[in-house]
Amino acid sequence: MTTSITASRFTDPASERSLERTAAALTEGGFAVEILDDAAAARARVKELIPEGAVVLTGASETLRLSGIDEDLNESGRYDSVRARAHDFDRATQRNEIWRALSVPDVIIGSVAAVTETGSMVIASASGSQLPGFAGAAPSAIWIIGAQKVVPDLDTAFHRLEDHCLPLENERAMQAYGVPSAPNRVLILNAEHEQGRGTVLLLREAIGF
Repeated sequence: MTTSITASRFTDPASERSLERTAAALTEGGFAVEILDDAAAARARVKELIPEGAVVLTGASETLRLSGIDEDLNESGRYDSVRARAHDFDRATQRNEIWRALSVPDVIIGSVAAVTETGSMVIASASGSQLPGFAGAAPSAIWIIGAQKVVPDLDTAFHRLEDHCLPLENERAMQAYGVPSAPNRVLILNAEHEQGRGTVLLLREAIGF
């Protein structure tokens, strides 16, 4: 029963009231926030937010994959995809060039492990490759967040990361790379000091981990 209750609180969509509290707190922290109905609406909004030809980095994200946003940005040819170009780098000799490309795209887009009703977002990464851009290096950042990722506070956010997200990400990483994942680097975003840089699209539906 306990396991079922724990799983449910991390997979059930938050209420409209909870979404509104979260949006208000994020707005107070300097983020531009929109509450959208579903992934289809987010996909359409992203096309409006990112100009054609922009240099774009997509963070590793089931939300982006499932919504079709990852395909739009990396495979459509409408954008300069850092992910698509990454195959051209020699990892043994071009480490600095790789990290520069990952850190300062025109736009970085992804999701989070959790977002709190008090206005904090928690992002975890095994390698840290997506964190510089989200932390402030990229001039524009967008987060697509399913309603099941809304939690009351940071303590619950870390429980969600460890108890819910990590097992699912481990399974995905094993299938994709043959090695487990780990939250080796964790970024907490409490506010955005640069006006207009960070946009949060909060969805009323659950999507992703």
